[in-house]
Amino acid sequence: MTGGTRPAVGGPDDTTAKNGTGGGGSGPREPFLRRLRSGTAKWHGPIGFLAVALLVFAVAPATLSPFRLELLAKYLCFAIAALGIGLAWGKGGMLTLGQGVFFGLGGYAMAMHLKLAEAGPGELPDFMVWSGVEELPMLWEPFRQPWFAILMVVLLPGTVAALLGMLVFGRRVRGAYFAILTQALAAAFVIWLVGEQGLTGGTNGLTNFTSFFGLDLASDADKRVLYFAVATVLGLLYLGFRQLVASRFGRLLIAVRDGEDRVRFLGYDPAVVKTVAFTLSAISAGIAGALFVPVVGIISPALLGVVPSLELVFAVAVGGRYVLAGAVLGAVLLNYAKTTFSENWAGGWLYLQGALFIAVMAYAPKGVVGVAGQIRDFTAEQARRLGRGRSDDPRRPGPGRRVPPAREVAEVPQVSKGSGETSEVVA
Repeated sequence: MTGGTRPAVGGPDDTTAKNGTGGGGSGPREPFLRRLRSGTAKWHGPIGFLAVALLVFAVAPATLSPFRLELLAKYLCFAIAALGIGLAWGKGGMLTLGQGVFFGLGGYAMAMHLKLAEAGPGELPDFMVWSGVEELPMLWEPFRQPWFAILMVVLLPGTVAALLGMLVFGRRVRGAYFAILTQALAAAFVIWLVGEQGLTGGTNGLTNFTSFFGLDLASDADKRVLYFAVATVLGLLYLGFRQLVASRFGRLLIAVRDGEDRVRFLGYDPAVVKTVAFTLSAISAGIAGALFVPVVGIISPALLGVVPSLELVFAVAVGGRYVLAGAVLGAVLLNYAKTTFSENWAGGWLYLQGALFIAVMAYAPKGVVGVAGQIRDFTAEQARRLGRGRSDDPRRPGPGRRVPPAREVAEVPQVSKGSGETSEVVA
């Protein structure tokens, strides 16, 4: 036995451990590995975005027929609306079941301008002539200007959402009550549209568009240009929302979702935070509706009611509401599945949709984008259980144990009861 105060072999001061080549202890390596993993994770987002952009802007136009490319453009319009739901519901915890209202406000604002541009100066749109309207309503007159129509695509849904948010969130209405309120708003909006035949086209809505800001909607080449425009808008909105979520406001929005009362006690006003997020979500839906009009060629109450709004929420849930990319992915996947199964099994799509929803809620609550994380967590848990079982076996060293080589000098610190000094035993 020799006196001394040197640390035991394998401790943090050991040269071999510093170099990360020690006998099996992985502790000193963990900071390096953690930095490596965090550095790699920083590239996951940009690399994934560039891969999707390459797929959307290069692969899809080169491989899809004009008809299928037009369908993909429609899916991307729904993805823009779903992106707003991902911000409001996934990040802010506001389950909005009335996005069809804002989708319709943006869609009708754009459709009114297109109908007036098609009719010509001083003329009435065709549906007004059929309905017996003799003079253009004053509500329609400003929409002759393209700049006014584009402005209303943003202002109309944004203003309605801001007013509704201040009234509802200011009174601390949340949860199921807020969801039911937005759903009732969608139902009332559809009833009003159907009842105003001479103003909105009634049940048929507005249709038969021939051009869109100089693009011929009957030309495949111009439809391709429109597809690129929709994809570009989706990419810009995604990047903007992603930056917003990463900002201080985004962290505050998530904090409101997880503990609204705590945020209020810290001195912030959750009503303002939720209203801003809800307004941005509505603007996103309005832009989606405005682009949907030239892509599909129609806007009608059947596309804006309770059921279409629920389908948007369902798409976000399927993709993964906690991640913005999940909302986009869910909207594209669900609408693609809807088209595919409707073409082959028209009467059974609703049953498949219901079964898919049940399966996602039961086995993948975080959506499609969360499946990889669930598999990773499950694998890690099984590895931990296996390692725990091995470490409990006295005949086997566990994964965390370090077995020194036979020739290695083991210095075991021992504490003397009387003096408190450290001594070493050299074996």
